[in-house]
Amino acid sequence: MAIRMKPVDVALVGGGATAAILGKELAEEGYSVVALERGRMRQTIPDFQSPYMHDELKYSVRHGLMQDPSVQTITFRNVIGQKALPMRQLGSFLPGTGAGGAMVHWNGQTWRFQPESFVLRSWVEERYGKDFLPADLTIQDWGITYEELEPYYMFFEKICGTSGIAGNLNGKIQEGGNPFEGPRSEPYPNPPMKQAYAGHLFANATSGLGYHPFPVPSSNVTRHYTNPYGAKFQPCMYCGFCETYGCEHFAKASPQVAILPFAMANENFELRLQSYVLRVEWDRGSKRATGVTYIDARGREVFQPAELVALCAFAHHNVVLMLNSGIGAPYDPVTGEGTVGRNYTYQTMSGASVFYAPDVRLNPFMGAGALGTAIDDFNTGSFDHSELGFIGGAYIAAYTTTGRPIHRHPVPDGTARWGVAWKKAVQRHYNSTATLTVHGSSMPHRGNYIGLDRTYTDAFGQPLGMITFDFPHNDRLMSRYVTSRAWEIARAMGGQQISVNWLDDHYSIVPYQTTHNTGGAIMGTNPTRSVVNKFLQSWDLHNLWVMGSSVFPQNAGYNPTDTVGALAYWAVEHMINDYLKNPRPLVPT
Repeated sequence: MAIRMKPVDVALVGGGATAAILGKELAEEGYSVVALERGRMRQTIPDFQSPYMHDELKYSVRHGLMQDPSVQTITFRNVIGQKALPMRQLGSFLPGTGAGGAMVHWNGQTWRFQPESFVLRSWVEERYGKDFLPADLTIQDWGITYEELEPYYMFFEKICGTSGIAGNLNGKIQEGGNPFEGPRSEPYPNPPMKQAYAGHLFANATSGLGYHPFPVPSSNVTRHYTNPYGAKFQPCMYCGFCETYGCEHFAKASPQVAILPFAMANENFELRLQSYVLRVEWDRGSKRATGVTYIDARGREVFQPAELVALCAFAHHNVVLMLNSGIGAPYDPVTGEGTVGRNYTYQTMSGASVFYAPDVRLNPFMGAGALGTAIDDFNTGSFDHSELGFIGGAYIAAYTTTGRPIHRHPVPDGTARWGVAWKKAVQRHYNSTATLTVHGSSMPHRGNYIGLDRTYTDAFGQPLGMITFDFPHNDRLMSRYVTSRAWEIARAMGGQQISVNWLDDHYSIVPYQTTHNTGGAIMGTNPTRSVVNKFLQSWDLHNLWVMGSSVFPQNAGYNPTDTVGALAYWAVEHMINDYLKNPRPLVPT
């Protein structure tokens, strides 16, 4: 029989960024909050300090900050009818574990989505006609607009100390910024990062082609800065240990630096570690969540009663938890009915490499996670799709993020794959190769979804989540088009050789691509086509809320963290100022 804990006002599943945001804001309003985190505590001091944090083998190869797939994992297949197999080693994406979650090891790239992203179906149908989208693309509007979310974007960027150059300030295009972004109410809190030499070469080439280069918006902070909570940041040292690492310098906006200490300072907030949540308990009669059941650090089953439950775990974990709890109608890809698991999307990644003469020294070891120069001329709302046969797009960037010895070994096409010839080629090209990233959108397809696989169970006997995913035809066309533009830019950059990394024929879960999993518990205006309403409140249980990228109806051609943070602030404000004063569905059905 489960141990029953003292009831609390709010139970949060997860201890990452969105849990830190909700915990801080709710505790400050006097609500008792418990956040249940499966991992251990981690702090900038001592856990992220050098020389131990600069251990590439431990953190980039053996994934020291990530989920342990021997305890919980997913199964994967490309298409319905294929046998799904367990992901026994992390590969394509890297869910974090421990306090701070995946935002501990993020790069700091802090992009807003374009206004068109939030009303994508309406925008496409108005601009290109109702027949433009094929029937198997299940694109939908979010139920919220960019204009509604803009103040929350701004606040989250202040919390993160984001740096950059505004491209659209109150509707006026600004020189040096991204002219395709939505209107910003204020400039970035901090000036942009110093641009790397590879970025300068990219900027010269793209300007010459008539495009609009600008510094990538970065939450690797560029000067001494104090955020609205009082968190003190220090300037980034360009050490190159961002992605898959914690930041030792208090320069990257992790929850440990920016948010979590201010939640934990409040006696109303408790971060309960090594707590694996099994399911959300709910009352079938009243249709209300009653709390969560979890396994604690001693292996005991525990029930935590709560008046409100918010799912703040990694994207597909939120969905799997709802499926294992029997909440909502599971999505059926055959009939197209059901909502939980619907519209799972990813990110469509490709790129190119430019190999220069040996005397062109790019010094890739001096980098940062968000150190880059980009163009946004080929993202969704930036160009005309009329004759192209697809929707969506991508930004193209020259990043200088990692020159670490194990992972960086650029060699041109045709180089031997091992042995002396390969080693000589790595030595020749290490310091004189620029890499272009094509960061593409991912459109939802009827056959891509998250379900349960009852063949395999996790360490606690729960069915594993099952992801069915392959690149839709739309996204293959999009990637081919934008990657061709990257190829043209690479040629204009003046190197001696070029290699293009085209999108593979089929998605593989083995090689790392990006940790941007989205969808499965999507937001929308219709309970037959979405899991949560515009406030991230469940249509089925009004005291259950869902945070994170699992609520994205489709994924834009940008990194998701800025939108995840903005949505969390949007949701918790309505939770506090409206819902908790009078609990009910905030959007009538």
